[in-house]
Amino acid sequence: MEKIALVTGGSRGIGRQICIDLAEEGYKVIINYNKSEESAKEVEKTLKKRGLECEIFKADISKEKEVKKMFDFCLEKYKTINLLVNNAGISFEGLITDMAEEDWDKIVNVNLKSVFLCSKEALKTMISAHKGKIINISSMWGVTGGSCEVAYSATKAGIIGFTKALAKEVGPSGINVNAIAPGVIMTDMMNDFTEEDIRVLKEETPIMQLGSPQDISNAVLFLASEKSNFITGQIIGVNGGFVI
Repeated sequence: MEKIALVTGGSRGIGRQICIDLAEEGYKVIINYNKSEESAKEVEKTLKKRGLECEIFKADISKEKEVKKMFDFCLEKYKTINLLVNNAGISFEGLITDMAEEDWDKIVNVNLKSVFLCSKEALKTMISAHKGKIINISSMWGVTGGSCEVAYSATKAGIIGFTKALAKEVGPSGINVNAIAPGVIMTDMMNDFTEEDIRVLKEETPIMQLGSPQDISNAVLFLASEKSNFITGQIIGVNGGFVI
């Protein structure tokens, strides 16, 4: 059976690395993006140069119509989907008293509503095939809560609850649902951090270093593989010991 994966937010950071590694593992990958078209085309070019199959698809995954179009494209192109990685996410740092309602709504829609919409569409195919895997990217702040990141923490905690509940619901249909809770990962989201901030974060991490997108992608590859077939409803912390 062909291995078909769809990765949301696949043009940059963690998502980019996941797309590259899945393609290297033999997956045909649909790389979702919304605003980062140039980055998405760069990933596409990189993979096709290596003789690997992928497609890019622009969709605002917080909108049901656009999600449906994306999955229709996937099914028209590849006839099935057996791996969904819900990776897309945005953050907001600041006091909750300074946060506008529209900022709250945007984070909830992009980080959490999108997981519902994409999972719902993927399951239409996976349930009938009695096979499939969904991997959600949460955060350690969804486990512990992060000061000045209330909205982000709330959505990532929501993903954890969503993952556990959905795993129970679709387990009898042969589908595994798990989540990864990254720690501090060096991506674009860290651009506003000073060298001192990064030094302190390293000191707070037991292994004394911060993570890379590759660390998260490695966990995705494991959960996507047959080696994880007896694992579902789990939240895998990849954080260097920051949360124990």
